[in-house]
Amino acid sequence: MLDERFYRRLGPVGADALARGGELVGPSTVGVNGVNALAAAGADDVAFFEGDGPPPSTGAGILILSAKHAERLSGARATIITSNPRAHFARVARLVAEEIELGADAPQRDPLAVLEENVVLGPGVVLGAGARIGADTRIGPNAVVGPGVAIGRRCHIGANATITCALIGDYVTILPGAAIGQPGFGVALSGDAPVDIPHFGRVIIQDGVSIGANATIDRGVFGDTTIAEHAKIDNLCHIAHNVTVGRGAIMAAFAGISGTVDIGDGVMMGGRVGVADHVQVGRGAVLAAGSAVMHDVPAGQRWAGYPAKPIRQWLRETAWLSRAIGKRDGGDV
Repeated sequence: MLDERFYRRLGPVGADALARGGELVGPSTVGVNGVNALAAAGADDVAFFEGDGPPPSTGAGILILSAKHAERLSGARATIITSNPRAHFARVARLVAEEIELGADAPQRDPLAVLEENVVLGPGVVLGAGARIGADTRIGPNAVVGPGVAIGRRCHIGANATITCALIGDYVTILPGAAIGQPGFGVALSGDAPVDIPHFGRVIIQDGVSIGANATIDRGVFGDTTIAEHAKIDNLCHIAHNVTVGRGAIMAAFAGISGTVDIGDGVMMGGRVGVADHVQVGRGAVLAAGSAVMHDVPAGQRWAGYPAKPIRQWLRETAWLSRAIGKRDGGDV
């Protein structure tokens, strides 16, 4: 569901307008006023489906899908058949909703921004319409707080940080240059011209979290990217769309987390860890520096390597490889 603090509805938009470039099946009188993921879509939403299995039942008003799935669909009031559902959705979703951005003529501090007592604003701070800043929070020079953003009490926001489409709890520290709530790297391949997928989700940062300098946390495509209580994220880390970071998780510098990753409570990551998309890292797992995590990591395990694997296995394989190279260089093999 669109959070109207951050997104503006442009509809209702009729099925015939959304079907341009595809084939409309169903009444052209169907209109929608929102976008959503397939599982959560309601009668007022447009959604899309792509995959190998049959499409699930949906309550979406308009569903975009390929011809091979059209006959097995149930629930949508109208369908749009296209060869590339993701790319088609990326193009037409912009007709339905858009991010509320700071306008070129917007005041530096919008009169609709709400500040509690003892808020300290550095020079050049920009506050968008409807932004809310909690008591005793300090915001450094030239930081940008976008429309609708809520920041809790006793937070510290560093200079030149940019925060959009985000809800932030109490006692949160965000160091200079961090970018929170920007759209993620969602791309639909469409011939020779890839299409950016618009993101309509949020970033939720809970109490006591610290975010390092120049770290980036992207908002979700439809849902939220969530950083749970007391997580510690170092400088120059990247957290992609729809990621969940558990309570007390620790992430050292240059860690890169791909989209839709679930990181459990208390996970520890060394520097330059990379995690592939749709991976689950279990509670209390430890990932050694430089690990490339391509598969789910069970709770409590220690993994290392490229690609990552249980650390004892990685150590054995590394030792064997070292011995094999030594024998070869010594002329024994």
